[in-house]
Amino acid sequence: MESFIIEAKAVTYVSSKVPAPMATRIGATDIPYEKGRFRYLDSYYGGTDFLGQEVVWDDTTPVWAMNYYGRILDAERFDGGRAGTVIKQALTALYQEKRFLGGFTYLHPLGEYVDQSVGDYRSFLGVERIRMGERVVYQLDYQGGLIKP
Repeated sequence: MESFIIEAKAVTYVSSKVPAPMATRIGATDIPYEKGRFRYLDSYYGGTDFLGQEVVWDDTTPVWAMNYYGRILDAERFDGGRAGTVIKQALTALYQEKRFLGGFTYLHPLGEYVDQSVGDYRSFLGVERIRMGERVVYQLDYQGGLIKP
């Protein structure tokens, strides 16, 4: 399942996949992906400051999920467009390592991306940040893991 999660993450938001025309919840943006018996959905609200959830189903049973809240911390020096550029490039590099958790740093001309987490895909907690010099200009907190009946 972990390899499916990484694949789904890599081909949805990070690759700029076009969102579904009809969201599952009013006001949300949904980006789905399916392969074999697994289905994935990244569903979020907002733009510069945003909240979302990713879920994986095995057929019709939800088996994994994570939630996240991200925000711009210094709107005078940084914006959502810059954050998206840095995040997409950093996560593309991370997913190429066949993982989505663990310590990771990516240097980009717009800022330094740093991800820190504990746990593995079964149960995890983490934070991603973008720094400009010593100043944190963006932060996203996330958590998730397996869903059991």
